Amino acid sequence: MTESLATVAYIGATILFILSLGGLSNPETARRGNLFGIIGMTIAVLATVLGPRVTPAGIPWIVGALVIGGAVGLFAAKKVQMTQMPELVALMHSLVGLAACLVGFASYVDTSVQFTGAEKAIHEMEIYIGILIGAVTFSGSVIAFGKLSGKIGGKPLLLPGRHWLNLAGLLIVVWFGRQFLNAHDIQAGMLPLLVMTVVALLFGIHMVMAIGGADMPVVVSMLNSYSGWAAAATGFMLSNDLLIVVGALVGSSGAILSYIMCRAMNRNFISVIAGGFGGGAPAPGGGAAAQPAGEVSPISAAETAELLREAKNVVIVPGYGMAVAQAQHTVFEITRHLREKGVKVRFGIHPVAGRMPGHMNVLLAEAKVPYDIVLEMDEINEDFPDTDVTMVIGANDIVNPAAQDDPTSPIAGMPVLEVWKAKTSIVMKRSMASGYAGVDNPLFYKDNNRMLFGDAKKMLDEVLVALKT
Repeated sequence: MTESLATVAYIGATILFILSLGGLSNPETARRGNLFGIIGMTIAVLATVLGPRVTPAGIPWIVGALVIGGAVGLFAAKKVQMTQMPELVALMHSLVGLAACLVGFASYVDTSVQFTGAEKAIHEMEIYIGILIGAVTFSGSVIAFGKLSGKIGGKPLLLPGRHWLNLAGLLIVVWFGRQFLNAHDIQAGMLPLLVMTVVALLFGIHMVMAIGGADMPVVVSMLNSYSGWAAAATGFMLSNDLLIVVGALVGSSGAILSYIMCRAMNRNFISVIAGGFGGGAPAPGGGAAAQPAGEVSPISAAETAELLREAKNVVIVPGYGMAVAQAQHTVFEITRHLREKGVKVRFGIHPVAGRMPGHMNVLLAEAKVPYDIVLEMDEINEDFPDTDVTMVIGANDIVNPAAQDDPTSPIAGMPVLEVWKAKTSIVMKRSMASGYAGVDNPLFYKDNNRMLFGDAKKMLDEVLVALKT
């Protein structure tokens, strides 16, 4: 394949990637968007392997790597549960960061292409920044994987003087960057490059360890952005226009998504990076509202079915508990039964429900819940006063009235789904434990709220049986 033909293929792949992002912005076109992405990546890989930069001797190695990587990807697609998708995404981000680091070191020690003057300085700057971003992405994503999978606790690790530590790390990176650019040979430049890599790895660990569980959806989208910039940096190191463009697309879209997530939680990006939210500790100086008190009103599956049967307007709010119990298919069966009986059923989705952006939308789409009854928080919040029954399935922080009523709450000001305004709210939980943010929920004690305790899948199965009898 000639250089010009490879360039045309890259342009076509770029267009397909842009169409893919556009398709993924809407559930109804997401499948088509995925198809565009698959076709675009296939074209990109073929154009690279068959392009003029790959020698015939290197093709067997590349094919072997594609077979191994494809087999791992296929295995993951078959075996990974939907509840494990957030940590899988974090793990994939770590691989992008690791690839950027490896490519950076390989580019630096490669003597087949010689640069002089300004070109040499620019190339070495690309290597330094690329490895820096890649190392932060790699270590941060590994820690995010540990937190999302439960192998590392969600409580933030707040070291004394942590901001000064970060500043010191930045100064070290800048100082050794100067040493690296002034190095006269590869041996002299390797030490500052290795020191910077270690500092960047430690910074990635420190940054994500300091972020509490409630901010993990923002962390996932933030790492998505980082992985994009790492890919773009790799593109600069390899002089690959497609990697630069695709990396910029992923990086910018991840940054926009992080902004959307921060708005949904009434937080700014800097405060997320500063860490601390979701540590499980009560807010300092909390007043009476910060300590919910009262008695909860339990309800049985049969009583829940009776309330649903008599309702005319039902809103279902899914959370991570639904994902853990894998109850989305039963939820769909209940929804279908109620709609056949003339009940208006809709779903209310909070932007940060679950452990990653769009987590609940993916689960509901998997269960074939119609897209037109799945509404975002802003679309459905004003309808709760006219709702007969709201069912909250394994959600906590996103339906917490303390966000509006208690200025001392850690989630004060966070937009939430106002389920308590319905005539009756039913919260499904295993226990009275607080949610991922470690914040108590006064909703449980409201007069119009009922608690349906137990495994979501088991209890919903009982509700479905009761509905059909």
